[in-house]
Order: sequence, then C-alpha cells, then structure tokens
Amino acid sequence: MAIFYFPYLLLLTMFSSYGFADITTSSPLSIRQTLSSPDGTFELGFFNPSSTQNHQYVGIWFKKVTPRVYVWVANRENPVTSSTASLTISSNGSLILLDEKQKLLWSSGEESLTSNQVRAELSDYGNLVLVDNVTGTHLWQSFEHPTDTMLPLSSLMYAIPNNTRRVLTSWKSNTDPSPGEFVAELTPEVPPQGLVRKGSLPYWRSGPWAETRFTGILEMDETYVNPLTMVQDVVNGTGVMTFCALRNFDVSYIKLASDGSLNVRRSNGGNTGWIKHFEGPLSSCDLYGTCGANGMCIRSISSPICKCLKGFVPKSDDEWNSGNWTRGCVRRTELSSSCQGNYSSTTQSKDTTDGFYRVANIKPPDSYELASSGDAEQCRQGCLGNCSCSAFAYIKGIGCLVWKHELLDMVQFTQGGEILFIRLARSELAGSKRIKIISVSAISLCVIIILGLAAFGCWRYRVKQNGQARVAMEVSEDSWKNHLKSQDVSGLNFFEMHTIQNATDNFSISNKLGQGGFGTVYKGKLKDGKEIAIKRLSRSSGEGTEEFMNELKLISKLQHRNLVRLLGYCIEGEEKLLVYEFMVNKSLDSFLFDLKKKLEIGWSKRFNIIQGIARGLVYLHRDSLLRVVHRDLKASNILLDEKMNPKISDFGLARMFQGTQNQDNTGRVFGTLGYMSPEYAWTGTFSEKSDIYSFGVLVLEIITGKEISSFTYGKEDKNLLAYAWESWSETGGVNLLDQDIADSESDLVEAAEVKRCVQIGLLCVQYQAMDRPNIKQVVTMLTSTMDLPKPKQPVFALDTSDEDSLSPKSNDHKDLFSDDENKPAQEKPGSD
Repeated sequence: MAIFYFPYLLLLTMFSSYGFADITTSSPLSIRQTLSSPDGTFELGFFNPSSTQNHQYVGIWFKKVTPRVYVWVANRENPVTSSTASLTISSNGSLILLDEKQKLLWSSGEESLTSNQVRAELSDYGNLVLVDNVTGTHLWQSFEHPTDTMLPLSSLMYAIPNNTRRVLTSWKSNTDPSPGEFVAELTPEVPPQGLVRKGSLPYWRSGPWAETRFTGILEMDETYVNPLTMVQDVVNGTGVMTFCALRNFDVSYIKLASDGSLNVRRSNGGNTGWIKHFEGPLSSCDLYGTCGANGMCIRSISSPICKCLKGFVPKSDDEWNSGNWTRGCVRRTELSSSCQGNYSSTTQSKDTTDGFYRVANIKPPDSYELASSGDAEQCRQGCLGNCSCSAFAYIKGIGCLVWKHELLDMVQFTQGGEILFIRLARSELAGSKRIKIISVSAISLCVIIILGLAAFGCWRYRVKQNGQARVAMEVSEDSWKNHLKSQDVSGLNFFEMHTIQNATDNFSISNKLGQGGFGTVYKGKLKDGKEIAIKRLSRSSGEGTEEFMNELKLISKLQHRNLVRLLGYCIEGEEKLLVYEFMVNKSLDSFLFDLKKKLEIGWSKRFNIIQGIARGLVYLHRDSLLRVVHRDLKASNILLDEKMNPKISDFGLARMFQGTQNQDNTGRVFGTLGYMSPEYAWTGTFSEKSDIYSFGVLVLEIITGKEISSFTYGKEDKNLLAYAWESWSETGGVNLLDQDIADSESDLVEAAEVKRCVQIGLLCVQYQAMDRPNIKQVVTMLTSTMDLPKPKQPVFALDTSDEDSLSPKSNDHKDLFSDDENKPAQEKPGSD
C-alpha cells in the first residue's frame, strides 16, 4: 500500500519545492520557494535586485508580466545575507523572517495570539494576508503596510486623531529596496491633495481634489479614465484615497520611483510589457516652488520660464535675471488701507479699494482654504471682505477656495487648468489707467494750447508734404502688389483679403493653429469646403517683409511630396499672408512631446517620418532647380498629413545657392538653439551640412521622444546629444528608444533599425561639418544595410574664451565623408 502511494508523495514533495498554497508554522517559505496567488497573477518569494551583492529580500511581484515589477518588500532595511532563511508564522501568530541562525530580520508585528491556527496567503489582488483559521479574521495585511507601490484596492490614508498615515516610500535606488528619500502621501487639507516629499520638503504636488480629479494634473481632463476614488471625513479627521483597476487592462499599478516620479503603468500580461498611463512630474515647472512665492511657471513644450504675477516684481532682480527664481516676487503696490479696519463696500470708493486680476489655465497654488458654501460672486465678495485674502478661485467640484498671504507653487498651462483671481491694489488694475490718463491730459492741456500757436505755422507745410508722401506710399504699395502678382510668383493664386477673413472667421482665436517668430498661423475654410492654413506675417517683425518675399518666391518654385505646398498669397495694405495646404495632424512636435499623442506614432511611423524628412532634404539640396538650405529644420516645422507623412514647412529663413557655391555667411544668425550647427551659431557660416546637423538632432528627438531644449539626464545634467552618445557607446543605442513606445511595441520594434538611426543621428551632429554625411549618403544609410562609419564624440560644450576651442583641429579629425562638397568655399559677406 505504501508503494502504491509513493509516486504521489514524491510528486507532492517536488511541487512543494517550487510553489506554496499558504504559509503556516509547520510550512515555512524558504529561499528558492514561492507562494502564488490562486489565479497566478502574483508571486511571493525571495529575490536579489542587485547583481553585485548577495542580498535577498522577501517580496511580491507580477508573475505573468515582463519585465518583472516588485510591488511590495518585507525586509527592505534588513536583507538576508546568508544562504538560507525562512518566512514563517511565530507562536504568537505573527509573520516573521528568520535567517539561518534564527535571527529575526523582519516581523509583521505582535499579534498577541496564542493560537497556532494562523496562516499567510497571497490573494489575487497581490495582498499578503494573515488569516485566523478559526474566525476567518484578517489579522494583518500588506495592503496596510505598502512600500513604494499601490495595487488596485490598496489605498493611502491619514487619520488625525491617532496621528497615523499610510504612505509610499521610494526605493533608495533601482537595485536597493531600502527606504529612499521620497515619500508620497495624502494631505489632510480640505480638499486633500497628493504630495511627494523629498526628505521633509515638498517635491511635487497634485493640486486639490475636485470630486473626480486632481486640479493640478492637466492630464486629468474629461477624457481621462480616473483610477482613483477619494473619501474624506472632515468631522473625524480622516481621508482615504483608493486605487481602482484600470478598465480593459489585466493588471496595473502606481509606483513611486527612486527619482521621485510617480508612475501609473498597465498591461494585458505576458510579453506585451508595460504601457505608461501617467507620469509626473513632467517638467521642472512641476517641481514644488520652482518660481518662488508669487511667481508663476509657464509650462510649455519649450523650456519652462518663470514670471512674476501681475502687480508683483522680483524680490531680487539680479537673481531673477540669472535664472535663480526661488526667492520669488513681492507686491509692487500694497493693498488698500481700508483693510486696516473692518471692510465696508458701501463706505469705500471703487477707485480706492482693491480689485481682482483674472489668470487662466492655472494649477491652483498651495496652502489654500475651503470657504463657506456659495456661488462665485459670494466667493469674490468674501475674499474682498477679508483683509488676509490674497486670491480666490471657484472650482467645479470644490467650490470656493481662498488663499491668504503669498501664493506658492503656481503653474500656468497652455490649456486647461483653473481660473485664479489675484487681489491687487486698484492702481495695478487696467481700470485705473484711465484716471491717470485723464489727470495727465488735464495738466498737459495748457502746454498743448501754448504749443498749438507755434505748431499752426508748420501745419500747411506738413499737410503738403504728408499728402505727397501718402501718394508715394500708395503708388509703392500698388507697384509692389502688382509686381508680386506678375511672373515672379506665377502659378500661385492671389487671394483677396475678404476671402481670407471669411475663411478664418476674421482671424478668430478659435482658428489659431500656432505662432512663430514671423507670424501667426490660422486654419481657414474656403466656400468650396477646402481647408487651408494661413500664415499672417507679424506687422512688428523687422525682418518680416524680407522673409515674406523670400518664402513666397522660394517655395513657389519647390514641389515635392515631402514639402508643404503653397497655394497662394494675399497682400492688403500692411497685411501680408501666405496660404498653404492644411495639414490635418498639425506639426510633429505636437505628437512627439505629448504624453498621450506620442503613443499614436509608434516606431514604424517614426522611422517613416525620418525617411520622409530625409527625402525632402534630398530634393532641397540636390534634386530641385534651386539648391536650398532650410536653416530652421526642427520638429515644429515638420507637418504631418492625414497618413502621418512628413512635410517640411516654414521656408522664411531658407537660402538658395547657385552654380558651384555650397557655403555662405550671414551677418545675422536666426534659427532655434539646439538645432543650429556650431559653425552657424558661432560664425554665421551655413551650408547644406548645417541642415544635416539639424536633421541629426531631429532624428535623436524622434527616437527618444525628448526635446533638445529641455532634456537633461543624471546628476551631470547631460543634454540629449551626451545622453545619445553614452547610450550608443554602451548598448549601441537600442535603449534610447522612447520608453513608452518600447513598452507598448516590444515585439514590433526592430532593434537594428533603432541602433542604425541612433548612429546616423550621431554622425549628423559631428562638430566638424566635413565629418557629417551629405543627405544622399544619409538616405543610403537609412535604406541599406551597409556598415556605418563610427561617429566621434559630439562636442557638448566649449569654452568660448579659448580661441583654440573654436577652431578645428586638423590632426584630430579625419574626413569620414569625402566628396567635393566638403571643400570649403570662400566666405563672402552676407546681407542677410
């Protein structure tokens, strides 16, 4: 009979060495053994996060998704350093971790039980639970003691009466689970907000909670699927924020990373990897108090910048101008003296009391208070009647919030956000200017009367001259207009101004697509239903007329599928407009640097965009009747059609070469920092290789999804080129691909393609122009499997005080791409 049961006993013994149903006093968990949740989603066991140290930790991780993500760690401060250890149940019912010498390394706490009828089990939600077998009571659970991760149904909380908090604490590093310097918590303010602290100081905050969203997180708009629920009991001083499962995804989590970022990830299991759902902070604007008290950080695609609120000036001009904004701003004019006593709106003149200035698209400042219930007007009157009230906001889902004294940690978005009303002295508001003007006008009236007699003698003479000048101007305008309508711009349509005004709803702001250095672009719709884009030249631009003429003549002669097509133009008085084909998907930067939209352009589309831009440059540099250098190639000047095909746009800075000329020099340098080649930025010399440098930067931006002007990495604040060089040197550049794309397309991305594009990008940003390939060589590299030359380390920074640093070292550089174009041409003075 014993022989009959022996195979089954052997099978049971083998199974117990790999997986457990639960942990009991008689059935501890040892190293190399694991405990799985019933549905196999989660696994508990020992793990070693570092390849350099033999430190074992007890933790929980996702079992079915790679790469592995650890969601809870027990002994994060006391790793196992011996070869054996066990996780078991003590005699008093606690979950304990013992090393080989039976030394206690970790305990769930004293449960004050004498019963040995206690077991530990791992639920399908990833919650490790101590259960009393007799009563079924949960004695302890890991969800109430989180480390750095929240899982669905877990929560953060605070309870003021007993001074308890449930927080997330980051790992010290990616390979060290010990407590790091960042803590994420729910604040007890009313309404609450999420806060990440670095040590004892605020690092990043979410803004106040408004029923279904955090007001300071722009991504939480009406389209956002919010995975959080909030319950706040103001009377009893408690608050709980619970994380719910994301719809249509098998697993998800929130993690506080070792660098202080808060990440929400999701997956459908297996090899699909992890997809980013949310990440914050996104920019330096999001870091707490970037612009100091009463300062506002303008968050945009380009580098963030601080500005003082209206009515405020920098506390230190020298520090502010140098980019040190932390000391913030102070009031230029003190508030009304009526606040010395009780405020009465009936006794104070409107011209002497304070008023409010409206600021839109705002992340509400910190340190707010919830005012009594009422509508927006009652909120305003309440703030005006309280001398300590410095601002108010009436927010949907919250009601009336008021701020007292200084306003801290303000961010202004390009869209979305809340409306904040800042209290200012009446003299700071626009309405007071009329009073000042009337006063000054009255004083000046006497002077005008005296000067009037003297001026009368000159009047007839000036009328005569002005009449002549006006006639001359009208003749000049008509001549220029007629000249443009002649053969120089043949093939283009001339649009009447009323046609453009009707198409754009009289240049309505709702039709505004964007704004550049030389004008604003509007969307329009002609009577036949055709959509167009109109570039309206800025009247204040000193270079505008030249750029307008240049772009009009130049692009009218260029026709290629990867260049935006000019349909016509309009001239009316001072108005000068260019009419283009409308690009449904706008510009590349609107996808590339947007948290949500970047997922719409996976690697295959990005590679197609790189190739399309290169083909457009081949036409400009080689195949068109004119040889053209664009001089302002960047992501915002690459437009995308309905099929996401790229088209190069904005030829206002482009220059033509004729004959054998391949290099020119300009007295004025225009363009965008980061994209400009060293020789153009420092000496004004430009050539086709200047465009190649810009193309290289653009390629690296497309691969990484990071913008050259705002990207920094590591403690040394390495820029994008330095980061790309480091990645290429270490791994060939495959890990440089935008992590969002790499996570969502792990099976679709061609690693060899990515590596090749990284290397091409680095070849294009070589310091010496002669070391860069020409555009035909670039296209060949992109479309073939030929071996590529090895790039040299890009020059990231130069000491311009050293004259030698600005001159090429002939003995240090070898011509990688030898052709006739690399021979320097004699520079000539430019009239640019």
